Amino acid sequence: MSITTTEQSVTRALLIAIRTPCISQQDVDESLSELSRLVNTLGFSVVGTKTQRQKSTKQLTVLGSGKLEELASLTGESTFYEDDVQIELDQDELSQLLATTDVKCQANIVVFDCELSPNQLSNVEAALGVEVYDRTRVIIEIFSKHARTRTAKLQVEIARLNYLTPRLRDESSGDRERQKGRSISETVFEINRRRVRTKIAELRRELTKVQREMQGRSSGRIEQLTVALVGYTNAGKSSLMRALTGSEVLVEDKLFATLDTTVRTLQPPTQPRILISDTVGFIQKLPHDLVASFHSTLEEAKNADLLLYVVDASDENFISQLAIVDHVLGQLDIDLNNKVLLLNKVDCLSEEKQLDLLERYPDALQISAHDKADVAFVHQEIQKILEKKMCPACFDIPYTASGVMGEIHSKMQVLEEEYHEKGIRITLKASPIALERLHKMLQLTTF
Repeated sequence: MSITTTEQSVTRALLIAIRTPCISQQDVDESLSELSRLVNTLGFSVVGTKTQRQKSTKQLTVLGSGKLEELASLTGESTFYEDDVQIELDQDELSQLLATTDVKCQANIVVFDCELSPNQLSNVEAALGVEVYDRTRVIIEIFSKHARTRTAKLQVEIARLNYLTPRLRDESSGDRERQKGRSISETVFEINRRRVRTKIAELRRELTKVQREMQGRSSGRIEQLTVALVGYTNAGKSSLMRALTGSEVLVEDKLFATLDTTVRTLQPPTQPRILISDTVGFIQKLPHDLVASFHSTLEEAKNADLLLYVVDASDENFISQLAIVDHVLGQLDIDLNNKVLLLNKVDCLSEEKQLDLLERYPDALQISAHDKADVAFVHQEIQKILEKKMCPACFDIPYTASGVMGEIHSKMQVLEEEYHEKGIRITLKASPIALERLHKMLQLTTF
């Protein structure tokens, strides 16, 4: 098959799924569909998908020899090795195979919808003659491209190096040198691996320092009412964040367009002020290292007074996505009892489907982040829910302590002010933490 220069410049990906006995075909199809979107987000073009039943994903070549031979033809590899015997594939048969298969054209990379061990990766690349990605590498590559803040870059780089370290290859010059003992190239190989481990340790130390600074800024907001947007990637969290706060946060129809936690003030402003934070989205089979490294990034969600659980109701797989987000948030010890479910993008659904959702999720809010009336309704619900969390109180503020009034108006809801000869009697509502802090401030001021 002849390929033009323009075609050669495009990364053409063939996606491979392994269906084990415990996985249904529907689960495989959903996961492949999501992998296709991930690959597109990375800038690759998907030319086709293939699935094979296997007892497990643990065998050295992942796939059977027949499937490997078929894939070798679909990736343009004319030579295939079976039981250490070199087999030349007939070009006419390959052309016929491409004509009859659902694969559009020959691929120049293969992407597996599972994580491959270093040995599996090496064996499959040797058999297919093209670069091979697994799902974990795709996700890490996307995170690397989209990280903006220093914290996110550090977290992603640690995860990337942890993934790459066991996959570093020994580029030794030949078997004869290795048979003599420890060759020069092997020594260089070990040095490189040590350098990577040292780099990871340095990054971890820097990340710890940055996280302390983040915690310092977060602790300064502990008395303020906070709302965190959580949910599956591309559910519309950033669009809702932009609508609720009037901020110019990034909004793209891509998976993981937003990685960094962003904190903005709810608009129109309320009394007390309410802070909204947008957090990184989740996805199936999120690599463990990334879950662990983003633990601190999700502290905003852990400490929030309210979680807005955003779901793309127009996605046919949104129920399984809900389960995935619940699982990941559970891993991070985030309380899910303090949440409001927002079924987003209902403007893409028929009236019949909206009624079905209402019956299934009677307590959820059906919204479109692009509908001003829906956004205003969410704004009202946020205030209503958070107001229930505030406690009423009454304080006598002497005129000598008038400096605390700014604190009161920014972090509390003032219900009434009465001016007397010695000071101001103020009736208000605030969180228990804010009330305790105000009580201590007044004791220090009047001491």
